[in-house]
Amino acid sequence: MSELKLKELSMQFSVDIIELVKYLKSNKESIVSNQIGRSGTSIGANIYEAQYAQGKKDFVSKLEIALKEASETGYWIELLYRTKYIDEQTYGSLSAKCTSLRAMLIASCKTVKERANIPNS
Repeated sequence: MSELKLKELSMQFSVDIIELVKYLKSNKESIVSNQIGRSGTSIGANIYEAQYAQGKKDFVSKLEIALKEASETGYWIELLYRTKYIDEQTYGSLSAKCTSLRAMLIASCKTVKERANIPNS
């Protein structure tokens, strides 16, 4: 997995989340929109922050935080679908992107841990 691909995918996902938040707020939904706005954009922020990590353990820690935020975002996406705030097409698209981010983050963490001989937590 290229770091550049992960950064670009996370940036595009953040843009998609901001667009979703705008849509939700225009439909008077504020509880979940605030939550998904924070967690969905935090993924990319942590990936970008990892670029300036203070060593391999700090790098992995930032990616693991991004992974947790992606997991939370996946929950909000499913909740929005189940409560009919988003349609099946929007759900499928956002869910697939979120799943791709999670898979890339898991692979990146595993690779760095193996190369740096960092034990799995």
